[in-house]
Amino acid sequence: MNRRKFVLSTTTLLASLPFWGNILAADKKYKPMRFGILTDIHYAELTPRANRYYHEALGKTVECVEFMNQQKVEFLLENGDLKDQGKTVEETLRFLDTIESELQKFNGPLYHVLGNHDADNISKTQFLSRIKNTGFSKPSAHYSFDRGSWHFIALDANYTSKGVSYDSGNFDWTDCHVPADQLEWLKKDLNKNNKPTVVFIHQQLDDISYPIEHRVHCPNNSAEVRTILEASGNVPLVFQGHYHNGGFNTINGINYYTLSSIVEGTGSQANSFAVVEIDETLNIQIKGYQKAASKYLPKKQVY
Repeated sequence: MNRRKFVLSTTTLLASLPFWGNILAADKKYKPMRFGILTDIHYAELTPRANRYYHEALGKTVECVEFMNQQKVEFLLENGDLKDQGKTVEETLRFLDTIESELQKFNGPLYHVLGNHDADNISKTQFLSRIKNTGFSKPSAHYSFDRGSWHFIALDANYTSKGVSYDSGNFDWTDCHVPADQLEWLKKDLNKNNKPTVVFIHQQLDDISYPIEHRVHCPNNSAEVRTILEASGNVPLVFQGHYHNGGFNTINGINYYTLSSIVEGTGSQANSFAVVEIDETLNIQIKGYQKAASKYLPKKQVY
């Protein structure tokens, strides 16, 4: 096992204090939770370009999995763009099988979120048939699960504005959308759940926090998704990827953390992953490693 010493990112910042509605109304203790997250691996046997070191992503993933096993986190989630595109479907599937086999070496539950590159020259069906989400006999593009005192939701924004699913490269990555049937599912899932909830999505939902030109990284109905999350009163945190530099914003009491990518940059110092620690009173510490940012999110009410 690689015993490389990992270094926390240099700054832990105090985020804007969130209003967590229904969660704060419940004066009780919760079971502490620790889980790991990584995103935008883009593994492929391709020549580096535009600061993307595709082949190195495999070693960075190995380092991440070994670290998460050492830390004994309760689960590991991969937040989209697991692999990149080969010259043929067969080559792309080989990239996918290679990187998935490394993630499967994590000693615990493993979950995936779909990114746009996961349907580049293969279909969503092909992608889902070759990955595993713990506890699901057939992986789905959007789903939810419980771990301890917490509820977790994975969303799929890989649809066009007309609600057509991305399929085998038949899409424009700047046109992404969460379709109506998935929004209805999201409402029902949140309404039947009274646990504090973390949401995972590949694209960024915090579009209003960025200049207009940045919003190609965001679903065109982000505001509608945020309204549903806000109405539940149970969602303190959303994890995102897609924008490789990472970012953080708070909108109407919900924290939107974009984890920086694994594929950008060369060497272990350019790796990026995080351990999320939630204590019994719902304070959240996101510990970013290597280039990933750290955040401390206290359970406080803002008036």
